[in-house]
Amino acid sequence: MKKISIVTNTFNEIENIEEYYNLIKNIRSSYNNYSFEHIIIDNNSQDGTIAVLERLASLDKDLKLIFNSKNFGFIRSFYHGLFQASGDAVITTVADFQEPIDVINNYIKLWEGGSEIVLSRKIGSEENFLMKFIRSFFYKFINKIADIDLPVNTTGHGLISKRVIDELRKFNDKYPYFRGLVAETGFKIDFVDYKQTIRKKGKSKFKFYQLYDMAILGIVKHTRLPLRIATLTGFTASILSIMVSLFYLVYKILYWDTFVLGVAPLVVGLFAFLSIQIFIIGLIGEYVGAILVETRNIPLVVERKRINF
Repeated sequence: MKKISIVTNTFNEIENIEEYYNLIKNIRSSYNNYSFEHIIIDNNSQDGTIAVLERLASLDKDLKLIFNSKNFGFIRSFYHGLFQASGDAVITTVADFQEPIDVINNYIKLWEGGSEIVLSRKIGSEENFLMKFIRSFFYKFINKIADIDLPVNTTGHGLISKRVIDELRKFNDKYPYFRGLVAETGFKIDFVDYKQTIRKKGKSKFKFYQLYDMAILGIVKHTRLPLRIATLTGFTASILSIMVSLFYLVYKILYWDTFVLGVAPLVVGLFAFLSIQIFIIGLIGEYVGAILVETRNIPLVVERKRINF
């Protein structure tokens, strides 16, 4: 009998976790031809989520719990959770109900048909217009500059076969942009479409910084084009600066007594080139930071406790 692992990341989901667990349990019990394990990896919740999980795990030995020693962030915790699964297929979900639970059945159906990677894909959302526009712009932008074709309108949740998981282990990425990483494997990606709803209970853990972090991560991990643009911009600005300097030098020599250099050109030029320099330094810093994370060789997470493993 094949085994399916369901992996869920949680952080302060006291209002959702028990209802979510019961819905997942109903799906598990509806399949007689597979065995299941449900792994929940918690990022050191402080709202009572851990106590609820421990109670549920005492009644269900197929519910396996990992409690991190601190909040290591969604990216690292999510990726660590994948590698703790022992199933022939690993399904990743979240407990906020913004993705419908029944998409799991569609994942399994496609996997039974031979799919190695199945991702959920948003075809609609109830979020505000500004966020829709920003997400749409980012997906279009990163696909234009990326070295590979990246899946769009997906959070990275879905089903990954054991074969793909084994390949991901070889990448040894300490801080992955998961959507890009699965694309790097070269396996065909299938999609299950859904409409994202707004969160009914609890607060979203994805603030502006987390969204910015994921966006920058996608750029620095999967394209060198910004570095090349920075180099080209610096080269062009240097040539332009030399030409302007020569122009002013010749102009001053020819009109020594009458030519007076105005303050405005100095101020405008100074701030323009300083802004370019700061942008380029910041961009290079993002790439250097990504290299630093990889070379430190620290674990994805540090676990405080395991239950039912």
